[in-house]
Amino acid sequence: MPRAPRSPRLGRPPSTNSADTRQRILDTARTAFATRGYESATNRTLGAEAGITAGALYHYFGSKFDLYLAVYDDVQEQVYRRFNEAVEEPATFRDQIEAVLDVAHQMNIEDPTLAQFLGSVRVDMRRHPELDVALRESTAARQRFFDRMVAVGEQTGEIDPVDGDRVRALLLTILIGLTDAVSGSPLRHRNAIDGIKSLLEGKLIKPI
Repeated sequence: MPRAPRSPRLGRPPSTNSADTRQRILDTARTAFATRGYESATNRTLGAEAGITAGALYHYFGSKFDLYLAVYDDVQEQVYRRFNEAVEEPATFRDQIEAVLDVAHQMNIEDPTLAQFLGSVRVDMRRHPELDVALRESTAARQRFFDRMVAVGEQTGEIDPVDGDRVRALLLTILIGLTDAVSGSPLRHRNAIDGIKSLLEGKLIKPI
């Protein structure tokens, strides 16, 4: 079976395709970091997988550390843009969380590397203190999103204001659990989401 032709290697790209090349680097680096981790992914292999030289990679990102942070920011932007779109119309907290769960499942089907990367980030942060310091400062978007959802629940009476912090912690646990525990299997991911919905509706576990 003949091998597929290799992508042409690029030097410093012209400005006309800079945005496309930068996004291609982010996409390929996301997959590399998700599958091999921060330490094992090298600038040479990252550049080769993106179809550019290591020198061209430095043109866009000054270091592997900078590239990792850029990938993280890109993933966060993609995820929370979709989450914010999902909660624009639902008027209750329960409807909003169900909409977020559904869009999380859809994103996992469309591009599993998003969840894979976010799962690997937590491992890399434990192994590399410099990543831990940098990324802990990048949670503002997530916090604003949780605050917005909790505020809706408080306004509708679904959430007692004294329980706001508990609900935020629950939301974080749910989303991390979906990412780390079941995102590798679309069926288990769907079952987990359906289970969470049933739990919210009081149908999953019967009182005794």
